[in-house]
Amino acid sequence: MPLSLRRIAVAAALAFACGSAMAAGPDAGLLDAARAAQPAVVQSLKDMVSIESGSADGEGLARMAAFTGKRLAALGAKVERLPATRGAGGMVKATLTGTGKRRIMLIAHMDTVYPANILATQPIREEGNRLYGPGIADDKGGIAVILHALEILKAKGWNDYAQLTVLLNSDEEVGSVGSGETIAALADQHDVVLSCEPNVAKAVAKSESLLLGAAGTASATMSVKGRSSHAGAAPELGRNALLELAYQLQQTRDVATTVPGSQLNWTTAKAGDARNQIPETASAFGDVRVTAGGAAQKLQAALQEKVSAGHLVPDTQTTVTMEEGRPAYVADARAKELARRAQQIYAELDGRTLMLIPGTGGGTDAGYAGRSGKAVVLESFGLSGFGYHARDEYIELDSIVPRLYLMTRMLQEIGRQ
Repeated sequence: MPLSLRRIAVAAALAFACGSAMAAGPDAGLLDAARAAQPAVVQSLKDMVSIESGSADGEGLARMAAFTGKRLAALGAKVERLPATRGAGGMVKATLTGTGKRRIMLIAHMDTVYPANILATQPIREEGNRLYGPGIADDKGGIAVILHALEILKAKGWNDYAQLTVLLNSDEEVGSVGSGETIAALADQHDVVLSCEPNVAKAVAKSESLLLGAAGTASATMSVKGRSSHAGAAPELGRNALLELAYQLQQTRDVATTVPGSQLNWTTAKAGDARNQIPETASAFGDVRVTAGGAAQKLQAALQEKVSAGHLVPDTQTTVTMEEGRPAYVADARAKELARRAQQIYAELDGRTLMLIPGTGGGTDAGYAGRSGKAVVLESFGLSGFGYHARDEYIELDSIVPRLYLMTRMLQEIGRQ
């Protein structure tokens, strides 16, 4: 979920203002436990990164499910394997029953974007404050925070919740097409959902953070129907769908600027099958990001109106369709209040600041969790890192203790509400 430098700067200013306030001292027991857990967290990260688990790697995803399921069962959870409606893997659902009132859900994902045998060229390695490995930040670091935070709280006898659910899916990197509805349905049965995607490394943003917004996703398709003919002998008898497509792409390139909460980039196109034939059909596909409810449908309508307004090639027909994917994530007032409490908790650590990032163009399963608005949803409780989806992805080792402290204290705070 890449962040703009402007948004980081704004968030840093807000974090500084909050961190400058007088903060209580840390919970010494939790902080000591987080420090003691760091070597085990590092080992867990290495174990998980050693399991290659690309979104299409059914065998690797099954191994990740077995690894995490065993760890969650050791915490006393009832562990289930839930099937996905699409994709190579399934979901791991773990349920703990406590004595409190609140229903809490923690989410993260087991899949990565990397191809098979990636470890041969990008091995796990430690350099200074960085631990490198494919998928280590996005999102095996988030899984590590969940596992070890719950271990710390279990050792302290904490059960101040009615139900605590952990849900790990295996298709986040491809839009959660097989798990999104399950995430949404389960989230609606809980009071609070904490999503454990990574937060941007201090080497980039100067401070750890939480995320208050992320774009939803959709796919736009522009289809042109023309007429084929011989490109050499009778081109005038054809109606060139490729030329019309090129024209309409130009006509629609700025349409999204007129639809609040939408962004469109045409990214791929296809036309014809033979060099010596005027193409009868042509299609273009666009990446759509939305940050407002109904923006995808409004964008589709605006695009269709534009392409219907005029043509370059007579007797051609152009249509625009829209397939919606992951919903946008927008922290509501309740989530923002919870984020401010998180800032106060972070400030317990020697006045440490916690940025609140307004939004990013990347997608997150927090969008599914918050779709109905029933649960309070807050994002980015994973480890600090960078290089997601790229070479040399890493986490910052000095983020382990504060992120464990934040998660354990947040769970305690939520349980008291």
